[in-house]
Amino acid sequence: MKIKTLIACFILACAASSCIQDEALNSEAAIDACTGDDVQLANINADSKVINVYVNKGADLSKQKLEFIVPEGASIKINDQAAGDTESTYDFSEEPHSRKFTVTSEDGQWKPVYTVNVVLAELPTSFSFEGLLPSNDYDIFYEFTSQEIPKVLQWSSGNPGFKLTGMANSKTDYPTVQVANGFRGKGVKLETRDTGSFGAMVKMYIAAGNLFIGIFEVGNALTDPRKATNFGFQFYKRPKMLKGYYKFKAGDVYSVEGKPQDGVRDKCDIYAVMYEAENNSVMLNGDDVFTSDKLVSLARIKPEDVVESDQWINFEIPFEPVKGRVIDDTKLQNGKYKLGIVLSSSVDGAYFKGAVGSTLYVDEVELICED
Repeated sequence: MKIKTLIACFILACAASSCIQDEALNSEAAIDACTGDDVQLANINADSKVINVYVNKGADLSKQKLEFIVPEGASIKINDQAAGDTESTYDFSEEPHSRKFTVTSEDGQWKPVYTVNVVLAELPTSFSFEGLLPSNDYDIFYEFTSQEIPKVLQWSSGNPGFKLTGMANSKTDYPTVQVANGFRGKGVKLETRDTGSFGAMVKMYIAAGNLFIGIFEVGNALTDPRKATNFGFQFYKRPKMLKGYYKFKAGDVYSVEGKPQDGVRDKCDIYAVMYEAENNSVMLNGDDVFTSDKLVSLARIKPEDVVESDQWINFEIPFEPVKGRVIDDTKLQNGKYKLGIVLSSSVDGAYFKGAVGSTLYVDEVELICED
């Protein structure tokens, strides 16, 4: 009887092994995303297999660190050099600053060829919030102005962090969304949201709607949330004023650590920072954006100037030097400064203080700079 049992087990093990071996290999072959140290925006045309990668104007095209994300099991090569889905350095210095990459599916049956163009670009000075990148989860804003040197920007937000809470059933449930009724055309709506039982468990009771120039590192969202928001991109002009239009309404119940606070009214926040960055890896974050000794100039709306209204209000906020610091012309020309713009529905949302329901609408933001 024991021998029969052993034989049966052996047959079942062989069958299971055969099923595993016969499992179909992945037939997907594509480039799903491209990021890098200098990348401001990567537009991927899945039909034409053309990717336009916009990098900072001062980037070294001969040493572009790019990370390509491909489907599971797929591989990517350039001139027979394996690139994989990890970061590698490529030379795009020769005209027309273009290279071809071949993606091979896991099953080896599909081998599409992508043309990757690297384009030098500058940060825009006007922002209309009209454009969205393709996304199934939440709105991702971008700005694009086609010129001899394109001006492009992909805005960042805390939406990827809010996704972790499981509180969003649709795009409109996220803290940062596009709306049709902006001051002119479309605009952005930022709303402080409840993070539910997940937020209570990690002591992050609210999520302020925010939008900013920079990078959101979702890996830090739970462990060090203020360092998850990194602000700024290279900027080559002297900013004088931040202007635009907003509407704001505070939520009914202001809370700190999930506990209601009597007599406290939430405020929104609108600001821009200019700071020195000796290399592209330097970025100020939610912890040090106002305290860093690299901060040179700040434009920030004053809490007492915030008006609650259902009508659009014009704001004009001058840049003021921080502790007497000045912008150095040579460093400015060499791309050694970064600029960040930050919009938030709760001024202390980074510390999880605010009122659920506080809502800030913003549109037609502009940086006024010296000639």
